Amino acid sequence: MAARRIEMDRLQELVRLHRMGTVVREVARLLKMSPNTERVYREALSARGLLDGPVEDLPSLGELKTAVLEFKPSPTLPKHQRSSIESWRPEVEKLLGKGLGPKVVWERLLEQTRGEATTFEGTYSQVKRLCRTIQKEKGINAKDVAIPVESKPGETAQVDFGYVGRLYDSASGKLRRAWCFVMVLGFSRHMAVRISFDQKVETWLRFHVECFEELGGVPEVVRPDNLKAAVVRAAFTPEQPTELNRSYRELARHYGFKVDPTPPYAPKKKGKVESAVKYVKRSFFKGREEQDVELVRSALVSWVRETAGLRTHGTTGKQPLIVFEEQEQGHLNSLAAQPFEMVIWKRAKVHQDTHIAFDGRLYSVPWRLVGSTVWVRATPSTVMIYADNERVATHSRCGEDRRSTIEEHLPEVRRHWRHRSRDHWQRAADAMGPEAGQLIREIFESDDVLYQLRTVQAVVKLLEGYPPHRVAGACARASFYGITSYGRVKRILVNALDLEPLPTTVVPSAGRLSSPRFARNVAELISLAGQEAHDEPS
Repeated sequence: MAARRIEMDRLQELVRLHRMGTVVREVARLLKMSPNTERVYREALSARGLLDGPVEDLPSLGELKTAVLEFKPSPTLPKHQRSSIESWRPEVEKLLGKGLGPKVVWERLLEQTRGEATTFEGTYSQVKRLCRTIQKEKGINAKDVAIPVESKPGETAQVDFGYVGRLYDSASGKLRRAWCFVMVLGFSRHMAVRISFDQKVETWLRFHVECFEELGGVPEVVRPDNLKAAVVRAAFTPEQPTELNRSYRELARHYGFKVDPTPPYAPKKKGKVESAVKYVKRSFFKGREEQDVELVRSALVSWVRETAGLRTHGTTGKQPLIVFEEQEQGHLNSLAAQPFEMVIWKRAKVHQDTHIAFDGRLYSVPWRLVGSTVWVRATPSTVMIYADNERVATHSRCGEDRRSTIEEHLPEVRRHWRHRSRDHWQRAADAMGPEAGQLIREIFESDDVLYQLRTVQAVVKLLEGYPPHRVAGACARASFYGITSYGRVKRILVNALDLEPLPTTVVPSAGRLSSPRFARNVAELISLAGQEAHDEPS
């Protein structure tokens, strides 16, 4: 008997029928069980005395589950359900720990055992099933959770190149490799697209200018990939500096936007433009290879507005062009006396971003349930989510936003990263004291182009681990000496420099004196020059 094979609400009905005096065979027929199955569960519940009692006071689902498991725990997998390559599990786990996927694990096992006394003879399907089992037993890790980032109107734009095949270049008279440049706004998902035969810095800058003009404005932050036209040296940790391409700095300074490069090897951090590039390639460029680039460019202009702009976006559920023009371009239970409330139950899969999809909206659940299947109980006003017969989340079914997220459902060590606005991190710093708030503002203003969000995030998380008096002292010292880097703030705290008093006097800058000792005024110098002229011999 496996407790997983029957829902606990059916056992609750079994108890009710027996308490009503229903005969055994009739109980089995009504519950659509075999007589043997009904007998096994009846014996398990009878052993705990759950079949006796009033009909209106039924045992809870948890009591029923405990009774069944105590009577006969879930057995181990039968032989025919165990993996035939179970003996290779240690090697598979070792390779998975190195970040290899199932296909590479299978190929590596074949390669490593070729010519050995014991040769691996498993198939790819067997390896894939074993990898899936190992991952399920291991459970979800906090680092595997994708944290969705919501943008305000006009706040961000993501940009990237995507290869679209070969197009005919009339200027050179031959087919050339072509790329599309896509700029997509984070709030509305409206985009501007250009076609190019190269990814040079000049092309990169020109496309920014053209897209800004087409959109009629400039977003606060532009998030590019780490291509050389934008980022000369990428930052792999908060302590490493990011070096932007100087030409790109000039462009950013001219138009007044901040640059927030995507972390290396993290394409999901710019998922909006990644999805947009795939959509443009799949929807517009497919079937257009070898066409004249000028004809393709002409068709692209109308496609962006009439097709891409008026489609229903898969994430927002709205038309990007309409949202852009209307919102972003300008800145950016029951008593018998009451009627029955309709209730809908539905199974749902918990996705990697800790949300389930129901009726066109997304609702969060505790992050440890990622990858599992839950039950959704929805009324016209609320959505309740159950996992293993326990309620784990309650949301309002109403609201303008498509995503309903409860902060506590995200991993505690990562939930802060959901917020990318400057105001959020300044408020978090102000809560630790005025000195912390002042330092965070100084860090934000320390670079006129580079968006210092990641440095601020690292500093705030560092300060949260210290008592208030240490935070105040460290921030005051950092502000006094003009320190705006994560590493130097950390050094102050590690070396306890915040406990030492600050200097009481300020040394004046060298090179300028208020009253120079040997200086003469201009009038005196002119008179001396005239006197020397009279003293010269004729």
